[in-house]
Amino acid sequence: EVQLVESGGGSVQSGGSLRLSCAASGYTYPNYYMAWFRQAPGKEREGVAAFDSDGSTSYADSVKGRFTISKDSAKNTLLLQMTSLKPEDTAMYYCAADFFDPGAGAWAYADEYTYWGQGTQVTVSS
Repeated sequence: EVQLVESGGGSVQSGGSLRLSCAASGYTYPNYYMAWFRQAPGKEREGVAAFDSDGSTSYADSVKGRFTISKDSAKNTLLLQMTSLKPEDTAMYYCAADFFDPGAGAWAYADEYTYWGQGTQVTVSS
């Protein structure tokens, strides 16, 4: 059974930084596709960043230049380095994964991912 466990959330002031981690386990397939999503109260879950099928990265316009997604393949861990945080970044952040390529332009659709972590809360105060 695939398991995703996020960590690293917390409370910071505007302009601060956080690094989120997502430890993945329970699968044997060599290829999988992973992404970070977030959901603020009363809002839909939105894609934040992901690895595309060719290994390149994709970002939501709202986080470009501030967030960096990366993988530690040896540890099966997905990372999200967040800098210059803003109050509007406040949300529950989720790690998502699937064994099938979402396809170009579809990385940000939550329905494309089968496996989800429990989430880690990020709160940014002004």
